Amino acid sequence: MPYTRKKYIGGFPPPKIVKFTMGDTKTKFEYQAQLIAQKEAQIRHSAFEAARIAVNRLLSEKLGENYVLRILPYPHAILRENKMIFGAHADRLQDGMKRAFGKPVGTAARVRPNQAIIQVGVNKDGIETAKQALKRGGAKLPVTCRIALQETSD
Repeated sequence: MPYTRKKYIGGFPPPKIVKFTMGDTKTKFEYQAQLIAQKEAQIRHSAFEAARIAVNRLLSEKLGENYVLRILPYPHAILRENKMIFGAHADRLQDGMKRAFGKPVGTAARVRPNQAIIQVGVNKDGIETAKQALKRGGAKLPVTCRIALQETSD
């Protein structure tokens, strides 16, 4: 079960992902490219940030400000880890599975099959760049993804 009730948690690290929307948010674009997960997965906040940086870097280099990029899922689920110390003279610090609830170490988003993860809006001249950028961003995620392209209707 996801661990999301933040009022019961003493302290947890905030998500590393800085921005969820980049580019020109006010313009309507002709085409929309999406990175869609093919399987159920749990994606950590650091993987979202790595994918966002990879996609945004290529789009801003090739298209300037003529795009909009959105990261759709938000990492709500808090991940816990039962830290254990290994090595010489660390015997007294380990408890094994006794009281193994764990401490919060990060956040993640649960993604369903066929759920869009990253969405890019571009015009006709930026379609190939958007596909290439989404392919690079998909390589940073722990789930196999496909790229879907559709024409936006006004």
